[in-house]
Amino acid sequence: LAKYPEIKTLMGPDPHLKWIVSGMVFMQLLACYLVKDLSWKWIFFWAYAFGGCINHSLTLAIHDISHNVAFGNKQAKWNRWFAVFANLPIGIPYSASFKKYHIDHHRYLGGDGLDVDIPTDFEGWFFCTPLRKLLWLFLQPLFYGLRPLYVNPKAITRMEIFNALIQFSTDLVIYYLWGPKPVIYLIAGTILCLGFHPISGHFIAEHYMFLKGYETYSYYGPLNWLTFNVGYHMEHHDFPSIPGCRLPMVKKIAAEYYDNLPHHQSWIRVLWDFVFDDSIGPYSRVKRLCKLAKEG
Repeated sequence: LAKYPEIKTLMGPDPHLKWIVSGMVFMQLLACYLVKDLSWKWIFFWAYAFGGCINHSLTLAIHDISHNVAFGNKQAKWNRWFAVFANLPIGIPYSASFKKYHIDHHRYLGGDGLDVDIPTDFEGWFFCTPLRKLLWLFLQPLFYGLRPLYVNPKAITRMEIFNALIQFSTDLVIYYLWGPKPVIYLIAGTILCLGFHPISGHFIAEHYMFLKGYETYSYYGPLNWLTFNVGYHMEHHDFPSIPGCRLPMVKKIAAEYYDNLPHHQSWIRVLWDFVFDDSIGPYSRVKRLCKLAKEG
């Protein structure tokens, strides 16, 4: 910032985010109507090939919204409620809990007992062969959902209760209007595309230590178009208040700081290497003891 103060002008809300997210939510509601009479094999096909991609993208929109980039820091509550709206097609309440834990991921990156993004010792010990690592990728949504309850349990917030009530009420309305298939389409898409799916390569790409000494990596490929530029992950951790749409400008302005850092060329290649490279697995994360963990 001292060398490139113009980066400060990139901070602040993204005026287009709320419209893009709203369009995605209504696209999924339309899809619910369109799939209501399909056979089950096509329900799961479209859930994986289309709906799950939208839902995964919405989880990354919620990630951006958790940094208050939809309406700005002065409208924090608007961001929280808009994240609940973005959550609707995902089928499972997620946004309020994500916000609660994601703060710690930035504040205590790699913090033992604080950053719930880090796999547990059991995950690292058990999922150590190619077949088991492949299974772990399929089960990622389960681990991401349950790991916080084991690693760093926190009291349920009022916003989480509202998130759950609104989400399950929406699921019931969709079920009442069009039957079970649209609800299964939404939830199956979320589970499948947060598991073993090309877009899910970002979970591994972001903080797994493929090269010793480097714990955060960026990816500059085309899948950023579907993921609100979450691939610009070094840039995001340096400037979390800059919305995803402006992170490429950070790299362009401060190119000398990013161009020579190792980065990934393909999320599919990341998944391949994770499964078949014996030196990479759930243990391949930097874990540090943070001050708060010592006090706890």
